[in-house]
Amino acid sequence: MKLKKLNSPFFILYFLLFIGLLSCKKETNITPKPKNDTEYNHYFSLAEKYFENQKNDSAFYYYNKIKSTSDVSTDNEKIIYSLLKMAIIQQNEGDYSSSETTATEAISLFQKDTNPAYKCAIFNLLGINYENLYDYNNAIYYYNQAYNQADNELQKVVLKNNIAVVFMDKEDYLHAIQILLPLTLNKKIPNSDENKARVLDNLGYCYFKIGDSKSLNYMDQSLKIRKQIEDDFGIMASYIHFSEFYKDDNFEKSNSYARMAYQKATEINSVNIRLKSLALLIENSIGNESKKFSMLHLLINDSINKVRQKAKNQFAKMKYDSKKEKEENLKLKAQKAENALQLEQQKNRNQLLYFAVGIIILISIFISHFLITKSKREKIKISYDTEIRIAKKLHDELANDVYHTMAFAETQDLSNSQNKEKLLTNLDTIYSRTRNISKENSTIETGSLFISNLKDMMSGFNTNEVNILTNGIDTINWATLESNKKTTVYRVLQELLVNMKKHSQCSIVILTFKKNENKLQIDYTDNGVGAAFDEKKSKNGLQNVENRIQAIKGTTTFDTKSNKGFKVKIIFPI
Repeated sequence: MKLKKLNSPFFILYFLLFIGLLSCKKETNITPKPKNDTEYNHYFSLAEKYFENQKNDSAFYYYNKIKSTSDVSTDNEKIIYSLLKMAIIQQNEGDYSSSETTATEAISLFQKDTNPAYKCAIFNLLGINYENLYDYNNAIYYYNQAYNQADNELQKVVLKNNIAVVFMDKEDYLHAIQILLPLTLNKKIPNSDENKARVLDNLGYCYFKIGDSKSLNYMDQSLKIRKQIEDDFGIMASYIHFSEFYKDDNFEKSNSYARMAYQKATEINSVNIRLKSLALLIENSIGNESKKFSMLHLLINDSINKVRQKAKNQFAKMKYDSKKEKEENLKLKAQKAENALQLEQQKNRNQLLYFAVGIIILISIFISHFLITKSKREKIKISYDTEIRIAKKLHDELANDVYHTMAFAETQDLSNSQNKEKLLTNLDTIYSRTRNISKENSTIETGSLFISNLKDMMSGFNTNEVNILTNGIDTINWATLESNKKTTVYRVLQELLVNMKKHSQCSIVILTFKKNENKLQIDYTDNGVGAAFDEKKSKNGLQNVENRIQAIKGTTTFDTKSNKGFKVKIIFPI
């Protein structure tokens, strides 16, 4: 029985968030300033009222409403605040994993000018979540992050105590004592009786666990202070500690303290402490009495698990419904925008031509800037080759089309429906080619969507004449592959398939993926003309493949014979 956990989930949460951490400056409130937004003010008023009255389901619903109806570009503070409150509610319901997810979403919105109070509160919240999930290293990390954002002595002392509690969870009591002992000497904290009692109690418990006789004195001091200030949560914590302290030496005292803890927990409806005190009573009882306490413990535990699971499902449904509603609204807005765009295009045909030219110029500038910033020699070489290829595409595939289209628009009667239709067809062709060039050179997703994007890219080369087959792609654990290597795989396969499309004249392409010990092997095979790949027109593309694989310390082997197909074996470490 480790009663020190009494000091982390709910009691510490309320103390930190509502006494210490909701205002990282003494006169600064973390609550967002009122806006001239009737809908927001209505949702905010209801959310705060339900939260204060501990009606978690209703509070969660309205905080989620605020989040889903706010614009991240203009309402960043409102969204962070709502996510903080939603994470607190999930934590209070015992759903630490979901609370972690919600708090992490809030962190993703942090900016340089984000109020440190938000950071302090959310980092502390994550520390509590990870502690309850037994991820102690992460708990210590986020408590330290919160400590770095705190700006008054009380907050720092409380957070130091939190870190000490994590070491108590890890049963590293000597380390916890090194943190707690200096806190008992801190005289700078105003109104610190509650915090002082907490530190003394934890310190006494640590001494008890290492067999030091000083433990009882510290625990006695703590209980006296807690009774004087009528700190019900603290009194329960002391009772549980005393029950464990006397468990082996004085059965009657241990049992008495456990009963007092249970009684106090029942009075203030603290389910967690009721369970802890019942666990001690089970250990200190025999026969029917032990069975009675065991059944009561089981009943309470089942009940709270059902309530928490119901709340978890309810909150998940709220977030899903809100997301679905937001997506539908976005689709509706997108449809309206598309209709408006089509109408505008009908009225301004000539402007579309200039728009297409402008897009081409912007793409060229972007690619040029990207290439210039490359630092390594091999990457510069690859980037230079890419620039040449794109410039050639812009010149060969677009420049002539743009020129002829402009000449057509200047010389033909566009009031004629046939001429107008031809102009539209030419503009659509320019747009499609521009989009394809952009897509070929866009940023590659290397996260969870990598494998689906890779498959989509390869399937894009499937035609009525060419069939792309893959083997073993799903047996590779792509999540363990480094981002730069995923990017290389994507670009190399894209380069091979582009070369195939231009020069191979094949009907079947087979791509085989397999892992050999700590290396990944990719085999490319087609039944094309083979020797065409040795010609000058494909040399740059294959050189790009070889350069990219060398950059990740891999090897490339080309095997081509006239009219006998083309093979490439790629091997690199993973």
